[in-house]
Amino acid sequence: MKRIATIICLALLGTLGLLAQDDPTPSINPIAVFIDTKGEEQESTNYSGSAPVVGRFSANPADVGTWSEYYEWRFTKEGDTKAEPYLIRYEQDTEYTFTDAGSHKIVCYAVFTQGNDTISYTDEYWATTDPITVTISESKLDMPNAFSPNGDQINDIYGAKEGWQSIVEFRAIIFNRWGQKIYEWNDPAGGWDGKWNGKDVKQGVYFVDVQAKGADGRKYHIRRDVNLLRGFRGKESSSSGGATE
Repeated sequence: MKRIATIICLALLGTLGLLAQDDPTPSINPIAVFIDTKGEEQESTNYSGSAPVVGRFSANPADVGTWSEYYEWRFTKEGDTKAEPYLIRYEQDTEYTFTDAGSHKIVCYAVFTQGNDTISYTDEYWATTDPITVTISESKLDMPNAFSPNGDQINDIYGAKEGWQSIVEFRAIIFNRWGQKIYEWNDPAGGWDGKWNGKDVKQGVYFVDVQAKGADGRKYHIRRDVNLLRGFRGKESSSSGGATE
């Protein structure tokens, strides 16, 4: 009986040993999804675009099982003289809105522990693995000198010229010739439809005052006349204008 019991114990130990050998090692595969100013989503590890942009980051772990988990997202900026990250997040998944121009690098440190065993994805891992990179463009903003809100779906809205980018603060006010404020908006993607209190204003010259700030720290203060042309048909050509400070 003792011999049979011993054989059974050895068999069990052998089976446990095989299971231990077959136990998979925890791993990570960091991924990122970016949401731009138009609300469009893009999964990428090398994103380039205009601010503000929202980044959603996931460590995407696999084979964790009963291992204890520790995560540390590190955000650094290229050209920063400081060695330390400007932001650290301690969670498996995190979200951050980028509002500063330049190149940002993001890595995820992960440590898995089980008893006396430790699996680490830190400096050594990232020395041979490309980080997630986010490049935010320098700012740009121009306002046109005319528009034609006549319902032809061409130049019907007065707003920032196409091509504006990386504007993180924005305020525009439209005044009439007597200095009355008749419209205001706070999003560079928005604009004025040529109405006041729900009614079309008369054709003529109005005035716009814009104050804005770019992701690169550049401040804009644009003041200029706005020609409202209801009888015009077709694409209105207009020169860029405004000043920066």
